[in-house]
Amino acid sequence: MATTDYEDVNMDPDVDLLSDEELEREAEGFKEQGNAFYIKKDYSEAYNYYTKAIDMCPKNASYYGNRAATLIMLYRYREALEDAQQAVRLDDTFMKGHLREGKCHLSLGNAMAASRCFLKVLELEPDNSQAQQELKTAESILEYEKMAEIGFEKRDFRMVVFCMDRTLESASACHRFKVLKAECLALLGRYPEAQTVASDILRMDSTNGDALYVRGLCLYYEDCIDKAVQFFVQALRMAPDHEKARIACRNAKALKAKKEEGNKSFKEGHFEAAYELYSEALTIDPNNIKTNAKLYCNRGTVGSKLKKLEQAIEDCTKAIKLDETYIKAYLRRAQCYMDTEQYEEAVRDYEKVYQTEKTKEHKQLLKNAQLEMKKSKRKDYYKVLGVDKNATEDEIKKAYRKRALMHHPDRHSGASAEVQKEEEKKFKEVGEAFTVLSDPKKKSRYDSGQDLEDDGMNMGDFDANNIFKAFFGGPGGFSFEGNSSSGPGNFFFQFG
Repeated sequence: MATTDYEDVNMDPDVDLLSDEELEREAEGFKEQGNAFYIKKDYSEAYNYYTKAIDMCPKNASYYGNRAATLIMLYRYREALEDAQQAVRLDDTFMKGHLREGKCHLSLGNAMAASRCFLKVLELEPDNSQAQQELKTAESILEYEKMAEIGFEKRDFRMVVFCMDRTLESASACHRFKVLKAECLALLGRYPEAQTVASDILRMDSTNGDALYVRGLCLYYEDCIDKAVQFFVQALRMAPDHEKARIACRNAKALKAKKEEGNKSFKEGHFEAAYELYSEALTIDPNNIKTNAKLYCNRGTVGSKLKKLEQAIEDCTKAIKLDETYIKAYLRRAQCYMDTEQYEEAVRDYEKVYQTEKTKEHKQLLKNAQLEMKKSKRKDYYKVLGVDKNATEDEIKKAYRKRALMHHPDRHSGASAEVQKEEEKKFKEVGEAFTVLSDPKKKSRYDSGQDLEDDGMNMGDFDANNIFKAFFGGPGGFSFEGNSSSGPGNFFFQFG
């Protein structure tokens, strides 16, 4: 605002009544002193002298106009609005009064009322460039308000924040715009920013129900439910009809109760009940990202207990999607990946965890997953023989005998070349598996994930037939005979 934006009223020396003349002279003196302080930007002193002038002559529109200009500079827009409105009530042709009233409405976010004031100025002074510009600003604010309303309905909260930032450039004192921005920042998970905006409002107006609601909303979304409820209750005390605060308060209490029920059931080993309770809790408020991330992770933990591993992985993935910093969800998913032998995925999760929290425990978990991944890329000799990893020596021998006889090339001598080739490959793998698992030293190295080639054992060079002959007692100890009537695969023992 220009430093000369005040009224200079000339006194009329030809006043009939001396008492009125003296009053006007004294009031004019106060106004001139106010003008001097205004020019020096000492708005507080200017305000004091304009008030003295008004006290002497309360029917002078220009004094109210000047004090309104001063209050605008002090960012006391509501008081400025009252003075500007009083000025135009005293003199409806007072152009600067209408202009200042419009500026106050604009700063307070009432663009419609501001537009009416600027249009009145243009009636009085059609070429007033300031009114023309301010009218465009008011129209722009109304357009951004419409865009924000549509954005909120579509849950496009980033668009709403953008629109509110634009409106606040001109409507800097509008609590309504600030609260809407803060609410959308909270819904976007930008809690510190939302808290800052709400706190700024509460510093100016501690009873603002909307700002109290947003403070509660931030705490609620940060899973500080008890503190959140306190703010919602306070907001309802200030504004009993605040529907959003009422709904949020109800949801917060319901969410806390359902989550605690689920936790209790889990601790008592009632996993099916816990699973259902966590599922019910997840339906209460889709906007509560942090709490829902914990609920998904909790349900994933229950799912793993119920051996629903793929479902547990899915729940942990949902938790991570909601909160990418949620270490517990990564750890739970990684363990599920390990249990389902998806080792590469487990390694990725453990790497993420270790990068975030470099603890000895996380390092060991990563190392174990890497070892299992390495082992998974080799031939699974236990699977080749069809035995468990804890199989005894006798079980390994029995399994070898069964598989070696099943895949021996002589048994398939009458089959197609393709089948013979496949069975020969399997026969060799069975021999490899038996060679490793029947030797305690090699088995130990294999189980620990070490490379057997380090022992000088080259699986590509050994002869599976030699293993077979040694197992069945040397040359002549065993042979296959096939005949056309029964097909390949008939065999008998032949003792020498």
